[in-house]
Amino acid sequence: MIFLNDSLRPLVGRALLVFVLTAEVCVPSGAQTGAGTQRSSDKASVTISTSPGVAQDVTQRPTSTPYSGDLSIFEYPDRDKKLQIDRVMDLLGIVAGKNVADIGAGSGWFTVRASRRVGATGAVIAEDINPLAIEYIGKRALKEDLSNVRTVLGSPDDPRLPTGSVDAVLMLKVYHEIAHPVPTMKVLQKALRPGAKVGIIDRNGNGADHGLNHDVVVKEMGQAGYKLVGTYDFTKADGQDYFLIFQVR
Repeated sequence: MIFLNDSLRPLVGRALLVFVLTAEVCVPSGAQTGAGTQRSSDKASVTISTSPGVAQDVTQRPTSTPYSGDLSIFEYPDRDKKLQIDRVMDLLGIVAGKNVADIGAGSGWFTVRASRRVGATGAVIAEDINPLAIEYIGKRALKEDLSNVRTVLGSPDDPRLPTGSVDAVLMLKVYHEIAHPVPTMKVLQKALRPGAKVGIIDRNGNGADHGLNHDVVVKEMGQAGYKLVGTYDFTKADGQDYFLIFQVR
């Protein structure tokens, strides 16, 4: 037993408190954040990636909890017209024979449209971190006879797309939910074919309100090794402030 005089006890107490607080924020390398969801943050915090090969990342901004509710909300009248989805696909170079990734596919709203655009000689990978969404899209593809659609259950830090598998990527109202954007977008590069385009459609916001200012997106994508090649705002009719297109530098 160690005896301390009165002058040392406050110092030791503070040291023990720091040790306890530090121990509480350590995350084991195999820890999970829950099926199909990322952990939301309302302030800057130090976080550790749990996916193999993804570097540690310091979250500099808030992120939104990924949507996990009723998927039918994405299927509303006139969405094609409001979002001008055909124009979006034109700008991303999505034509017959191309391979496309729908990251954060949700109900598969875009997956279905991309599937019809690329045809039998192309393919669409519908990725989501929500197992229920993956199941939903799988059943939808069977029902609508979309034989060129495959589903992938990703992780919060890695969409888990095959290497060199896609010519175009669309992230529709999902980028603001990515907790570790820079390392995650670096991982995505492995799946991109030469000249592939990555489209991000979202609304302005602070990250925690299911939106993220477009200048923050441009900055983070630059840090991840991408260059901005197109900026559009014709998506405003659907409540989305911008459509940004990137390519690997």
